[in-house]
Formats: sequence, C-alpha cells, structure tokens
Amino acid sequence: MTRLMIYGATGYTGRMAAARARAAGLDLIVAGRDEARLAELGRSLGVEHRAFALDQDAPIDAALHDAAALLNCAGPFLRTADPLMRGAIRAGTHYLDIAAELDSYRLAEAYDAQARTAGVMLLPGSGGSVAMLGSLAGRAAERVGHPHTIRVALHVAGAMSRGSAISARENLTAECLEWIDGALQIREPGTTRNFDFGAGPVSCFAVTLPDLLTLRRALQAPNIGTFVHLSGNAFPTGDLDALPDGPSAEERDANRYQASVEVTGAGGETVRAILDTVNGYSFTPLAAVEAARRVLAGEARPGFQTPAGLFGNGFAESIADTTIQILQDQP
Repeated sequence: MTRLMIYGATGYTGRMAAARARAAGLDLIVAGRDEARLAELGRSLGVEHRAFALDQDAPIDAALHDAAALLNCAGPFLRTADPLMRGAIRAGTHYLDIAAELDSYRLAEAYDAQARTAGVMLLPGSGGSVAMLGSLAGRAAERVGHPHTIRVALHVAGAMSRGSAISARENLTAECLEWIDGALQIREPGTTRNFDFGAGPVSCFAVTLPDLLTLRRALQAPNIGTFVHLSGNAFPTGDLDALPDGPSAEERDANRYQASVEVTGAGGETVRAILDTVNGYSFTPLAAVEAARRVLAGEARPGFQTPAGLFGNGFAESIADTTIQILQDQP
C-alpha cells in the first residue's frame, strides 16, 4: 500500500496539505466528515474522497483498509487523535498529524507499545512547531554532547486560523509545565525569560508546549522549558466561530516565524541558536506532506516517533527557506 489519506482535508490547513500532496504526485484520498465538501474537493484535485465520522470503529476501519499512511489535519485533536490513532493501529496504517496540543503526544506515549506490536508508527506533530523546535534543539544539542538543560521559545507572528483558535480555546489549561531534574512539574504562572530571535532579546512567557514531551523523548535532557513570544493578532478574542478560515497568502508572507533555543551541556557549556522560516501556516502543510512522502517511501519506525528523531535534525531545514544559525558558544 502506498496511499495517503488526509483526514480533515476540507479545513484550512487540510486543503493546503491536500493540494501539496497532489502536486507531489502522492496517491491521495481526501477524507473527513462533510460528504458534499469532500466531493467538491475530490473533484477539484482529481482524487478519491471518503466521508466518515469518528464515533464508531467500523467506518474508520473500512475507510483505512488500503491507506498506508494517515495524516490527521482535523482539530481539535482532543476529539480526533484518539479514534484515529486506534483505528490506524487496527488497520496497520502509519499515523501522522499536525497537532500543537499536548493530548496527541500523551496518546502517542500511551499507545506506543500497541503501535510497536502492530508495526505502526505514531508521528504527531509531523508539521508545525514540533518539527521546527525539534530540529533547532537537535542542531544545538549536537554541539554540547549530552544536553542537561534546554530552553526553547517560538515567535508566533500574524493571525491565527479559526480552527487553531477554537482548538486553543478548548485546550486552555492553567497548568504551566516544565521538566526539572527529570520530573515533569508545574511551573509558576507568569514566568518570563528573554530570548533572542535575531533582532535582540525580547520577553517570552512560559507555556506548556508538546515539545516538552518530544524534546525529552528525543534528547533526554532532564531540564526542559518551553516559551512563546507573540506579535500580531496571534490569539484572537470574541466570537471565534466568526473568524475567517485563516490568514491569506499575503498575510502569511508578511509574518515569518522564528524560534530560539539555549542548550546547556552536562559540563556547563551553552549553545544558542535561532531558526527562521516561513509563516507557520505555510510551513505546516509543506512539512507534514514531506513527512508523509518520506514515510510512504519507507522511512518509518514502529511506535511513537518525533520528526527530528525520525528524519534527522536537518528535517526543518529541508522545508521551504528554513535556516538554523548558531548564535553563540560559551565554554
């Protein structure tokens, strides 16, 4: 089997991913819940469409029977990741998604053993910030040998899509987590730290990002903290259902993303690095489809994997015009 199914293909990011997958020549099935919209999308791309809900196993199993890989673009992922991960394991289908929500990664940890037994890979965060930050931290960690402390921040610029805003609202948590000496602990809310994204230090606030799990899994550092700096209308308020699908191509082009990392080794040496890339909504479908293409070509390992851990620390730099620059080495 070499077929790729994109679930949530009629959504803002899903449509871009489907168009990218079609342009890349992948054997594509577009899927989701809305038969009419899927039929229209399938006709426009010249591909098969399948409509099915996620509240029963039988329709999921029937839909996935000939898919080698499933890319889940349907948020909120707290509703879709669990039934689709379980369905993928039953079907022997590799699972990928674009989640920025911690739930997908906790589920991948919980289903790791089952997936390994089934020979199925679980790759949440195949596109988006997890792919960015994993590559950035991995590049910096190469310079220190065994990383002891990782502090990483993402600069989110521009407007948020309607789907992302709704997912963020439904996933808001008062808990701000960090790894301290190998234990995941609650951090004091309101914690800030300065990071340099390439134009001087700016204040970033502590948040719970899924990179807490992926960086820990990939790099084994006992101390990890994640931060965000916002510019533009990154977290809209008011009636989120009234928001447009997402930023226009012009808005995306005007708002690039950056990330910054500080990695300290066991001997006290510190490496700082920055990543610069296209807007996150442009990066995500490109990275997710490239990940799916590589999985279909045979780059897969059973169980819970991370993009940088699977494809190498250079994965993000293979997407669009993404660059990683080492800023400073301190002995």
